[in-house]
Amino acid sequence: MIVNPKNGVGQLLFGMKQKDVIAMYGAPDKQFEDDDHNIIYLYNKQQLRITFYEDEEMKLGYIITSHPEATLLGVKIMGRDVVEVKSELPFNSWEQEDFDSTENHFNESNWLVLQSEYGKIIRIEIGAIINDKDELEWKFK
Repeated sequence: MIVNPKNGVGQLLFGMKQKDVIAMYGAPDKQFEDDDHNIIYLYNKQQLRITFYEDEEMKLGYIITSHPEATLLGVKIMGRDVVEVKSELPFNSWEQEDFDSTENHFNESNWLVLQSEYGKIIRIEIGAIINDKDELEWKFK
């Protein structure tokens, strides 16, 4: 499973609609609505959590994965030491936020979060990029 900064994960591209994702993966294993009325799809086999933004015509805008084979720019991510992985990536700016046993390592220019627990990466979050006009950049046409 390849995480593509600014674009999506695998064949999933930011801007897809629910029908596009269902055509690719079938019906989700679980579907729910969050407090902001966004629609969330969960796919167990692919270990994906996909968010469609209500205020953006239900376009795919955020993806979370815990897939053990996830790679980012050719670097295997899951289960590895977060400090080591960050040193292997070409991103220089990371903000860190701590939550009990987990930490979020956020790179704003790629809207990328590496979440770690006990120093090991347990999940990757990636969102559509917001451009200079304060608009989301959709990759799916």
